[in-house]
Amino acid sequence: MTTELLQQVRVIDPVSQTDQVSDVIIANGEIQAVAPQIPDISPNTQVRDCRGLVLGTGLVDLYSHSGEPGFEERETLLSFLQAAAAGGFTRVSILPDTSPAIDNPALVAQLQKGMGDGGNSSSFPHFNIWGAITLDVAGKQITELADLAAAGVVGFTDGLPLDNLGLVRRLLEYVQPLGKPVAFWPCDRQLASNGVMREGADALRFGLPPVPVSAETTAIAALIELVATIGTPIHIMRVSTARSVELIAAAKSQGLPITASTTWMHLLLDTKAVKSYHTSLHLDPPLGNTTDMQALRSAVRTGIVDAIAIDHTPYSYEEKVQAFAEAPPGAIGLELALPLLWQHLVETGEFTALQLWQALSTRPAECLQAKISKIAPHHQAELTLFNPQATWKVERKNLHTLSSNTPWLGQELKGRVVQTWC
Repeated sequence: MTTELLQQVRVIDPVSQTDQVSDVIIANGEIQAVAPQIPDISPNTQVRDCRGLVLGTGLVDLYSHSGEPGFEERETLLSFLQAAAAGGFTRVSILPDTSPAIDNPALVAQLQKGMGDGGNSSSFPHFNIWGAITLDVAGKQITELADLAAAGVVGFTDGLPLDNLGLVRRLLEYVQPLGKPVAFWPCDRQLASNGVMREGADALRFGLPPVPVSAETTAIAALIELVATIGTPIHIMRVSTARSVELIAAAKSQGLPITASTTWMHLLLDTKAVKSYHTSLHLDPPLGNTTDMQALRSAVRTGIVDAIAIDHTPYSYEEKVQAFAEAPPGAIGLELALPLLWQHLVETGEFTALQLWQALSTRPAECLQAKISKIAPHHQAELTLFNPQATWKVERKNLHTLSSNTPWLGQELKGRVVQTWC
């Protein structure tokens, strides 16, 4: 049995709302002791000087894309989990829009078995699977929800907009007895049309087709009305506008069972970044205007938007080397999110360390109807050790993911995960 003493590490525990320097002993996957100082240790204990490092509860990603099955050149499940562990995540959830789509229990079992055979290392994150709402995520026919639930999916989503409100209403009625999370990406595709950038002055300046705010907000308003009528809890994915935040805040103030998430890149960047025409800044939903970004940051701090999702979306080099509007939307993020969020939100004083950590750890776990163990004796060691001062360069050779579609490629970052305990 390996026993480790992490000396004078900064412990950030959003479960107990503590941020303090302590000594921590971990043995056999369990926290043995936490104290300001632990002078008496056994001779076989490995002592690590952790001054300047951060030990937090494990990070949880609500939703991201795997290439496998169907697009293994973008990402395999193994590389996905390796990237997640390298980024500090101890729990990850893949979306069902693979090829074939995860819309039947047989494929769920196949993926679970694959992880059991090849990805059962204790250093790998816990692997969740979202089950598709509709067959082939085509938005037409509802899947066998009860069978998918019995197969062990974490919840239900297509990860794509559903434009048939009658189907959404039936789904909310059918899914209620199953007690699983159901997540929606609200977007009116007719309003979005062929847009690739948030409507506003920057879209005009850069000459890119605009996406109006109403493409998101009208879909959110319709979802809220259905929840008010039926009462089934929902999760709203990929919130990207200030007006969306207002709608969600109003719904929560009325007691409606709604949780919400935004993505890490929508917190860091706004439309001004698109000036570079870097295709990894082509996102869906698109980056917001400055007022959207500021509203999202405030909403995450206050809990109106519950969680930060990574929405890791790998693509090959060839797929992304196109004109901005023609390139498929999405960017990688599992290995980059924590360093960049810490650097731009915590080190600037806009977020406390606890505020950021709860949005990346305990609150996304709650959206999945799960809990993270606190950092205390006799609790499971589900932890992330992070060095906020370590510098490294974002290069193909330094990434575990198979893809490199990120606007930070070639840049030097400050902050890197040292280890995870899963």
